[in-house]
Order: sequence, then C-alpha cells, then structure tokens
Amino acid sequence: MPGNTFGHSFRITTWGESHGRALGVVIDGVPAGLELNTEIVQKELDRRRPGQSAVSTPRSEADKVEIISGIFEGKATGTPISMMVWNKDADSSSYDNIKDLPRPGHADYPYMEKYGIRDHRGGGRSSARETIGRVAAGAVAKEILSNFGIDIIAHVTELGGIRAKEMPFDTIKEHLEKTPVRCADLEAAQLMLEKVGKAREEHESIGGVVEIIAIGLPPGIGEPVFDKLDADIAKAIMSIGAVKGVEIGIGNEAAQMKGSQMNDPFVLEDGKIIAQTNNAGGILGGLSTGMPIICRASVKPTPSISKVQHTVNTKEMKNSDIIIKGRHDPTIPPRMVPVAEAMMALVLVDHMIRSGHIHPNSLLKQ
Repeated sequence: MPGNTFGHSFRITTWGESHGRALGVVIDGVPAGLELNTEIVQKELDRRRPGQSAVSTPRSEADKVEIISGIFEGKATGTPISMMVWNKDADSSSYDNIKDLPRPGHADYPYMEKYGIRDHRGGGRSSARETIGRVAAGAVAKEILSNFGIDIIAHVTELGGIRAKEMPFDTIKEHLEKTPVRCADLEAAQLMLEKVGKAREEHESIGGVVEIIAIGLPPGIGEPVFDKLDADIAKAIMSIGAVKGVEIGIGNEAAQMKGSQMNDPFVLEDGKIIAQTNNAGGILGGLSTGMPIICRASVKPTPSISKVQHTVNTKEMKNSDIIIKGRHDPTIPPRMVPVAEAMMALVLVDHMIRSGHIHPNSLLKQ
C-alpha cells in the first residue's frame, strides 16, 4: 500500500490499524540537536486521544508514546526517529456482524475493491486512529518550528451550523482548551455543545469547520509551480479523513470579489514590507509573504451513526440495511484540531528545510 509517506526533506511514514497491536510513525529529516522527550510528544497525543469529553468517543485509550530510535541523551541525532503507541482498549465485537456490510460514508467499499481484502475492525488503516502517527510527528515538527519563532494554532470556527466570531491569535490560544469543542468564542462554544448533545440524542452526528493559523513564517518560503506552499498545505489538510474542502485565506469568497477588493496592498512598516490585509492567507504564487498563514478545513459529520442505513451485503450480493454500533465521535472537528496543527507543522518544516532556513545540524548547540 503506497501513499503512507508524506513530505520531501522532512518525511514521515505512519503505520498501524485501529484494532491492530499498535500504531506509530517513522520520521526522517529531524535536525540533529533538537531537544526531544516523550513528554513533548505525549502532550500533543493527549489532545487527540479518545475518551476526553462528551464530544468524543468513549473508547478509553491512554495512547502512551514510546520513542524507540533517533534520540540520544535527550537530543535528536539526525537519524530516523521511530515512535509507537500500543492499542489497549480495542473492542472488535461490534464490527464482526457487519464485516460484509460496507458502512455508508466510510472507506470500506473502495478498500475492498482496491485490495480484495480489508481489516474490518474499526476501519483498519482508514480509521482516524491512523492520525496518532501524524500527531506524534507533528509534535516534533512544532518543536522544531518553535526554535525559529513559528507558532501554529487550530480551532473550531463552526459546528453544526453555529459560527464563532473572529478573534485574534493570542485570544484563540488562550481560550482554545477551555471548552471540549475547542472554540475560542466561548458563547458560541456553549451553543455548539448543546448542538452536539442534541445530535447524540437523535443518534446523529454533525460536521463543522476547523481553521489553522501559522504565524512567524518568513517570506519566500515555498516552491513555485507544482510544489506551491498552499498546494502542499491543501494536500496535507485534505489527507485528513473526513475533510471535504480546504480554503486558503479568503477562500471561496474570492470568486465574488473584485480585484481591488481581493488584492492585499503592501506598505512599509518599521522598515519591513507587510500587507495591509491578508485575503491571500499569507501566500502568493505559492510562496509565503510573511503574513499569517490561514487555512480552513470543512469537515463532514461522523459517518458512524446508530440509525438504519441502506447498504449491500457483499457476501450474498443483495440489498441490506445496517445499524452501526460501537463507540464513535458525535462530531469530528474538536478532536481534529491537533491533527490539523500537526499537518500544517509538517508542511512548514519541510519547506523551511527545502529553502535552506533549517540545516541538518542547525539545532546543534556548540
């Protein structure tokens, strides 16, 4: 199965299945000298783990990470870093009765068509638990970026049709973890919580929007034409399960604007060239402008719902109905926040290395 590796100069390969023995990631390209320990990675994994609140699946996993290579005396050696998380609370029993019934909204059917075999337990490789490797690698990427003054935050801006007010970066960072829905607008967050509760009562699920913001990236980062910075960001975010749309900057609204409205005028401020507005989302011609990178992801409702749905029995080849039991998230965006941050961090580190801003031993203190 190709397609498990992401990145160019900073490359990750994730592995493992939802109900397999373990999941993990191998990272190649980490600059030597980076100070790294399990606490740094665990902090990010704790943000994505299941069973945290009423808006997540009740599956209880500690998701304790083990770093098994690439670190010596608390520092990266420049060799591949491998990390692993053991599955502890997998319950496959609710999947055995529906192994021949492809679940609507899931990847069951196309997986079977492509490979002729699939792990039906919890979705196997297509499960959201695959993101454990992404978040672990993202923790490393975020740690690297912090050494260069680059900070990333993601937050829920819409859930079940309820939209949050726009807020400055520092406020978002301050309020983000104050509510289970990870919305910085605390009034909107309360309404979102009520919406999630209602959806759960109705055996339904709801979707929403996650916005990712990166600040501190210097201008000129990216590769023109096919490896544009925004193109790689779009691929990274789109590769997260359940994401059905990606916007950069003003996004789809650009289609209704005039050039004079869309363009971001440049001005000189304290000897630096900056843009007065940021409709471009910090990227022009595939290269960073020095303004905040802004990206939004539209996330579909959780496909696993305990309502009767139509499907086909692939063993008997006849129409059938399915009721999905088990432990599932009533909404995806809140738990997607650390995953989105991780994917943004992976892209930015990769392009910082490719542009020469980060060298193989640039973090090695003499």
